[in-house]
Amino acid sequence: MGEMIETYDYIIVGAGSAGCVLAERLSADRSCDVLLLEAGGGNDSVFIDMPAALSIPMNRRRYNWGYVSEPEPGMDGRVLHCPRGRGLGGSSAINGMVYVRGHARDFDRWHDMGATGWRWQDVEPWFERAESRLMPMHGAGSNPLYGAFLQAGRQVGFDVLEDLNAPPQEGVGPLAMTVHGGKRWSARRAYLDRALQRHNLSVRRGVLAESLCFDGVRAVGVALKNGRVVRARREVLVCAGAIGSPGLLERSGVGDAERLASLGIPPVHHLPGVGENLMDHLEVYVQQSCTRPVSLHGWLNLLGKAWIGARWLLRRDGLGATNHFETGGFVRSGHEAPWPDVQFHFLPAAMHYDGSRVAAEHGFQIHTGPMLPESRGSVHITSREAAVAPRICFNYLADARDREVFRAAVRIARQLFAQPAFDAYRGAELAPGAAVETDGELDAWIRANAESAYHPCGTCRMGSDEGAVVDAEGRVRGMQALRVVDASIFPFITNGNLNGPTIMAAEKIAAHVVGR
Repeated sequence: MGEMIETYDYIIVGAGSAGCVLAERLSADRSCDVLLLEAGGGNDSVFIDMPAALSIPMNRRRYNWGYVSEPEPGMDGRVLHCPRGRGLGGSSAINGMVYVRGHARDFDRWHDMGATGWRWQDVEPWFERAESRLMPMHGAGSNPLYGAFLQAGRQVGFDVLEDLNAPPQEGVGPLAMTVHGGKRWSARRAYLDRALQRHNLSVRRGVLAESLCFDGVRAVGVALKNGRVVRARREVLVCAGAIGSPGLLERSGVGDAERLASLGIPPVHHLPGVGENLMDHLEVYVQQSCTRPVSLHGWLNLLGKAWIGARWLLRRDGLGATNHFETGGFVRSGHEAPWPDVQFHFLPAAMHYDGSRVAAEHGFQIHTGPMLPESRGSVHITSREAAVAPRICFNYLADARDREVFRAAVRIARQLFAQPAFDAYRGAELAPGAAVETDGELDAWIRANAESAYHPCGTCRMGSDEGAVVDAEGRVRGMQALRVVDASIFPFITNGNLNGPTIMAAEKIAAHVVGR
């Protein structure tokens, strides 16, 4: 007798932010069986749970797929890191925990681009539903540099807002973070943990999805790396992220037919948009030295980190219980911008986001860059093997408009640091430095120093035109019983960090799946 094939109503590929939401919402119907497949592990780690330790899991391959770009033509040929979460919670287990909805007009634009029913008025209730689980909070803002940043914003002429997630989302104010009870509140914590006890939800870790199985154009299952096949009665939902989802579709024969044929993959359905429309946020760190010992610099030694860690382990509070991105803002790069197109994250330290470089002195910085970039890249597989990394080219700064907004963003950040609010703290500018002033000098410095903000999206975009991959309910166009649900479906990148909109989108599409 042949081996019995496991069969479920729904199979979800990827236990990231969207996959955790879908697993919880679909398994709430006890009459159906749900299988959640995840290539990584359980992500039970003190370094994931402790908000201030965010750079540690980001730098470990156990938790991070560790993708890198091709040499970027617009960035002096530099290769940039593209961390993507691996394990339960996905990127919400290794991200910076900043919670931003996005600007209302971002979603109105989605609707106008063919994602019917995704206007702000349509998505706001789903953000509210998500926030009842995520419970985003504001930090204590106890460092005096946070107050100086907000006061400097007021002195420049920006509004100081109580909530950067409420309209008009233009000005400076406290940033929300996905932290609860002093711990990182990933999608795994907010959604999946409460569903794990359900008899109708099965979670398989350490299982890599090789390809999707089809009966004609209907998705009927998933072929795993270990040679096994699992079957789906109702639907397969791909939640492998902006890098992983287009790759899984291409390995399965869904994508540009000519590209697939060149790799020896029999085309199942010609969809030329798969892997195209790749967007990301690119940012620089405008850094200032601090003349008073009030920054985080004094805590960045082994003894300081040990003290922070010990207090957090005992009390779940203090400097270990925050991501330290407690204030920020959204502003326009110029009068012609129809809504804010520049974001600020303020940090009371001078260091790289991933912890790789730390200034030798007290300092503070603003992370900034274009929020609505016009440049587009792509991600495509180079092999039929799931374990082979894809070719990623973001094509950063290819569009002259992005370079223009970037220069404006740096100049506004410098303007903020020049305000009287920082007089008591301002030392020399550490970066870009006094020698970088003209457009050409700024462009060169940005090319040499900008880093990804780790917000890839758009590679399976929603719409109804030839280049769209999914419709407004996440269903793959021309296919049956197959959806993509993650940041890859965004038609246009949103104004801010992407974890919030990704979870919102999963909430909204989960309701479509169950027919609500």
